[in-house]
Amino acid sequence: MPKNTARKSLFSLMIRCAAAGVLLLAVPATQAGAADYPQRNVRFIIPFSAGGGADVLLRILANALADHWGHPTTVENRVGGNTVVGTIAAIGSPNDGYTLLFAGDQSITINPAMMTNLPYTVQKDLVPITLVAKNPMLLVVTNSTPAKNLKEFIALAKAKPEGITFGSSGAGSTPHLSAELFQYMTGIKLVHVPYKGSGAGMVALLSGEISMYFANIPVAIQHVRNGRLRPVALSGTRRNPAVPGIPTLSESGLVGFDVTSWFGIAAPAKTPRAIVDQLNGAIVRAVNTPDLRARFLDQGAEPVGNSPEQYTAFIEREIAKWAKVIKAAGIKAQ
Repeated sequence: MPKNTARKSLFSLMIRCAAAGVLLLAVPATQAGAADYPQRNVRFIIPFSAGGGADVLLRILANALADHWGHPTTVENRVGGNTVVGTIAAIGSPNDGYTLLFAGDQSITINPAMMTNLPYTVQKDLVPITLVAKNPMLLVVTNSTPAKNLKEFIALAKAKPEGITFGSSGAGSTPHLSAELFQYMTGIKLVHVPYKGSGAGMVALLSGEISMYFANIPVAIQHVRNGRLRPVALSGTRRNPAVPGIPTLSESGLVGFDVTSWFGIAAPAKTPRAIVDQLNGAIVRAVNTPDLRARFLDQGAEPVGNSPEQYTAFIEREIAKWAKVIKAAGIKAQ
């Protein structure tokens, strides 16, 4: 073989070996980064107000994860724009697994059906990690309301043609949609009063500013237990151990009424799959520990914890469901 050709062959072999070495070094580094995750504070952005049902559940989970990881966690409430403000803040964060979105039906499945100019696309801008919890809504009224069950409440509402006021955490929120469905199925008249978060809605109900509220159980549970609010019925398909003795709307005569709120965790798009898997494993383990399960159930929330693929499929089904409901009701974002 000529000397020039031999030199070129040797040089080419050296280049290939060097390149292969770089690739081999790169793989362990990536895997090591995922294996060592997290190495610092993990921030959870929640597009709901402090003190609401989602906030209560997230803080329970975030504290459990901090203990598991040995690193602090931060909960940041970013409220506004029907949860759009907080969702956009999470989407625009680095895709390194250190900023996560804790959101639910409002951000993930209701807004896409209700808002024509939504500045994000769930399927393109977020990576689902796991569904954390589901919980039915609890129809609660003020103690000054004479009705003590569903039949009495409907009769009371029909005797007030001007309508009964109800609160929500915003147009298109689950409390709002629950009440709209309730109004449609019972034939009564309700007057919607939106608030900036479920916490503010509870304050309004407790003060008598409004008369009823479809609340997440974690929001209303303490007020029910101390006797400041009266529970009427649950929106789910079965009774809830957090409020024993309270029937569902369906078994109370409103057959087929079924609305369940839910919350899950997602990351900004292009977050490495290895990080997603690490997060999924840690969160699912935390959700299924006896202590956390007991605390969630005490708040009326049903712990879930599933795979990214299962959560993605769930989101797709929910988007399709709410798109039909919102279109039929003609609900628009305010």
